[in-house]
Amino acid sequence: MPVIKTNSEETKLLARLMRAEAEGEGELGMLMVGNVGVNRVRANCLDFRNIRSIRDMVFQQPGGFEAVQKGYFYQAARDREIRLARRVINGERHHPATYSLWFFRPAGDCPPTWYNQRLTGRYKAHCFFAPSEDDCPAVYRTY
Repeated sequence: MPVIKTNSEETKLLARLMRAEAEGEGELGMLMVGNVGVNRVRANCLDFRNIRSIRDMVFQQPGGFEAVQKGYFYQAARDREIRLARRVINGERHHPATYSLWFFRPAGDCPPTWYNQRLTGRYKAHCFFAPSEDDCPAVYRTY
């Protein structure tokens, strides 16, 4: 059962984002990017107030994702990424992205905080950061 409302076009949009941001990090890396996207739609807090759909989340301005801003969000979603997108839309979560709203790829080590959000961990090249439960309780709600 989906944890956010979506349709087939938005599922493909999330799949494109997952591919653009983390294709080089394999399926697990793409699933974690998907976790962050779904969390942003669910959050309604901090930088993500009034983000109500995958489309809102992907094209959020200001903010958003580097792939969209810097022009490498052009490849179509393949069946593989669409299947992965469906998994995160249906509630599958992976640490360290379980409750994360942010990730980025630093040149070196992950900082312990990023814009006042705590580091939850690193997967390959990306560091993941989550808000406190007080700042963003919707992200921590179970499905």
